[in-house]
Amino acid sequence: MDEQEALARKRFLVLQLVRLSGAFLALLGAVIISGRLIDLPELGYVLLVIGALDLFLVPNLISRSWRSKDQ
Repeated sequence: MDEQEALARKRFLVLQLVRLSGAFLALLGAVIISGRLIDLPELGYVLLVIGALDLFLVPNLISRSWRSKDQ
């Protein structure tokens, strides 16, 4: 495995972990909103929004910053 392939694997892993953490936060927010875990729906909405941003927006921003560094 050459150096570029190792870097690509690390970057792929980072992006997938960011997406997974976003999905987890969004799911946790949904459970809190439903009242099954704790009775703080405001916290649930905050976690849901942060999780959605982490799931959809942050990986694109990270990959864009990597692209600009590679060029």
